[in-house]
Amino acid sequence: MTSTDSAPATTPLWSGKIFDGTWRASGGGTMEVTAPATGEVVATVGVAGAEDVDASVAAARTAQRAWAKLGYDERARVFIKASALLAADPDRIVRWLVPESGSGQGKARFEAGLLIAELNEAAALTSEPYGELLRSSKPRLSAVRRVPLGVVGVISPFNFPAILGLRSVAPALAAGNAVILKPDPRTPVSGGLALAELLAEAGLPEGLLHVLPGGSDVGEALVAHPDVPCISFTGSTPAGRAIGTAAAPLLKKVHLELGGNNALLVLPDADLDAAASAGAWGSFLHQGQICMTAGRHLVHVSQAAEYAAALAAKADALPVGDPTDPANALGPVIDERQRDRIHSIVTRSVEQGAVLAAGGTYDGLFYRPTVLTDVPLDSPAFAEEVFGPVAPVVAYETVDEAIELVNSSEYGLSVSILTGNAFAAWELADRIESGAVHINDQTVDDEAVAPFGGSKASGTGGRFGGRASLDTFSEVQWVTAQAQIERYPF
Repeated sequence: MTSTDSAPATTPLWSGKIFDGTWRASGGGTMEVTAPATGEVVATVGVAGAEDVDASVAAARTAQRAWAKLGYDERARVFIKASALLAADPDRIVRWLVPESGSGQGKARFEAGLLIAELNEAAALTSEPYGELLRSSKPRLSAVRRVPLGVVGVISPFNFPAILGLRSVAPALAAGNAVILKPDPRTPVSGGLALAELLAEAGLPEGLLHVLPGGSDVGEALVAHPDVPCISFTGSTPAGRAIGTAAAPLLKKVHLELGGNNALLVLPDADLDAAASAGAWGSFLHQGQICMTAGRHLVHVSQAAEYAAALAAKADALPVGDPTDPANALGPVIDERQRDRIHSIVTRSVEQGAVLAAGGTYDGLFYRPTVLTDVPLDSPAFAEEVFGPVAPVVAYETVDEAIELVNSSEYGLSVSILTGNAFAAWELADRIESGAVHINDQTVDDEAVAPFGGSKASGTGGRFGGRASLDTFSEVQWVTAQAQIERYPF
């Protein structure tokens, strides 16, 4: 038994409630949260409705004005305290990530570390210069400064629920905004309520952060609300398109972090054993349920069979099972719908000519890590984002052909180049259409200090990380001042 087997014995503050600065019941009643690995009920949370969105927006607008007037050091203090609390007890998040999202324990602890880094970066963001002096053709002071947007709506996903919520929540708060967070209903604790509990304990003033678990009606109300000028959404590309369409008539600032079908390019001079290790991590980590997952392995024709065999051996060796057992490297996919979609993509691709080298089977929600070879370019395993533990291997003959294959996807999130000549790969990066290119590393990577985001169908509207977060969660205001009132010929 481990501390992550199930929910704590004591009843959490948030049990059966939503958060608006205080823990309270909602008009929508409650819902049970189940562990995908076992079907066990691990928590009961409140269910918000559209009326809760209205109440939260009104309260957030009021609280935000006072928060924006605080000195940067007072705002920073909250994030520093939250970081210290989590560093002292990462299990306060890990204990929910493992059962609720099906995270392996290593992945869950890694995610807790990302939260600590994000909180530290948010503290630093409060003291960033908020503007600059400009030259002017007139005898005056001319400056541009960043001002808060007001209320930021955040809609976060299930896969890395804690960090993909906090990476919007923390910088938005640091920039002087209030935030309304709607976590995925499958992961409302690790994706929202546990974060609210942490920040409240760290001294975040009441009314600045609201956590509203619920269904699509809550997200739709948040997107449509006239007093929420910014929406930050992380999720699938189809859902992002729908949000962008709904927000466009309201002229909202919309930040969309969407899907990916990321290429891992193995050049002919790469160490194949090391490449297979990177490829396995990139495709199978957290059951492949990551937007940055390596979805297409492009290997030179002379090495494709050897690489695929090494990758398949690693897939076959990975233990899959209940993630509360530390021996299991991989846990379950999130639900039956996702499992069936993964299996459909695998089966249809095999029917079109792909060869199953490993996996392709499941037990309940536990899908075996899968390797496909000889994958046709028009098969779903190559053309679509699988969002599961599937590694399609495709052979190429020339580097030019490989670059065309990399760029052939509608997505542009993350690309990996594995090679013995890193400088040559750096030059290749100029030809790649992607928000990130990692040389001699796999595709799954993120740091709180780095600007993260995609191009093409992988996202639009801004970046997460470092100063880029300030651009995303603030507005530019131009201010001028001169000693005398300007006289004009009228």
